[in-house]
Amino acid sequence: MSDDQSPAVTIASIAAAAGVSVPTVSRVLNGRSDVAPQTRQRVEQLLRDHGYQRRGGRPRGRARLVDLVFNDLDSPWAVEIIRGVEDAAHAAGVGTVVTAIHRRASAARAWLDNLAARASDGVILVTSDLDPDLHSELRSLHVPAVVVDPAGVPALDVPTIGATNWAGGLSATEHLTGLGHRRIGFVAGIPTLWSSRARLDGYRAGLETAGLPFDPELVVEGDFGYESGARAAHRLLGLAEPPTAVFAANDQMALGVYEGVRRSGMRVPDDVSVVGFDDLPEGRWSSPPLTTVHQPLAEMGGLAARTVLRMVDGETIESPRLELSTRLVVRDSTAPTQLRPVSRVGS
Repeated sequence: MSDDQSPAVTIASIAAAAGVSVPTVSRVLNGRSDVAPQTRQRVEQLLRDHGYQRRGGRPRGRARLVDLVFNDLDSPWAVEIIRGVEDAAHAAGVGTVVTAIHRRASAARAWLDNLAARASDGVILVTSDLDPDLHSELRSLHVPAVVVDPAGVPALDVPTIGATNWAGGLSATEHLTGLGHRRIGFVAGIPTLWSSRARLDGYRAGLETAGLPFDPELVVEGDFGYESGARAAHRLLGLAEPPTAVFAANDQMALGVYEGVRRSGMRVPDDVSVVGFDDLPEGRWSSPPLTTVHQPLAEMGGLAARTVLRMVDGETIESPRLELSTRLVVRDSTAPTQLRPVSRVGS
């Protein structure tokens, strides 16, 4: 058989020849120390003998796969991102591999080993918080990467896709102050996330624009989950001077606020106006339909997929930091204070 007809040398074929696992070969390639010296020597010799070429030049074509990595997949928010990525990838004839690492280093490690084995063309990281060592290993694989909704200042020198979180927080708060509300509670998201901090800053700016003081007592930390919204509402409505409106940093917490209001014997928006953030489908069908800030999640996913595929094709990305516009969607969960009856259900 001529050289042109010989099969491509892959990590899997090297692993089979060495009698080790694919992750072990990946660890050798990445210079990891947790490989026995004899095993490392055997694998390195086989890599040299077979002329294995690392990723980067891509001389043998593309895998037609993109990896999409989340911390968690327990939210409709993630489904919207997936929908956007899938639509764009499908249009380009590319498959998508979806992984959740659950903020565990072991899961992130397993994903990186699998990524090296299947040789995906690109990676989309969503609210990434991979530790610096794993970031370094991802760079060493020479796989183009894009970060969606970055957790903080991205450690990777890669393009990021986000939304105008600060402007969204501002518009939500200004909507409530425009309705006459002066005591406005805020249910914050996970404080380590960039988007959470930006929405809080937007809330504070909205208060300042209306000439209202910032009151730390009216800010309760949540975790973007439904139950944390309910707990926050219970705490806010138990204050000596409770708020007449609550802005929650995402829709799931806003719907949790609905439940907290109900448990307090009150109603939305009669007693408490509520605003969310994301514009997920469940908010549209809640009772009452939720006023919220629309975040273009599917569009963010689609743009991330198109961007990483451009990078795979060798194109230069002109704008490494992209933010898509948010907009306020007014529905029935907010009302002017002067029209709000001051009464409790059953009183």
